[in-house]
Amino acid sequence: MNQQAFLTVTGIIFGVIALLHLARLLASWPVQIGTFEVPTWLSWVSVFVAGYLAFSACRLKGRR
Repeated sequence: MNQQAFLTVTGIIFGVIALLHLARLLASWPVQIGTFEVPTWLSWVSVFVAGYLAFSACRLKGRR
């Protein structure tokens, strides 16, 4: 896999992850792992981290 394809795939994956976390926040979906309920603030962090990684992958792809 060349670098362009890698950046495209990772940008799409992280973009989808960010959108799913945002959808969880907007729809108030509860998330529970075993007996632990995942707090919503963790999804806010995930939206920003995954969004930044998707943005960075797209920006790096554009430089090539």
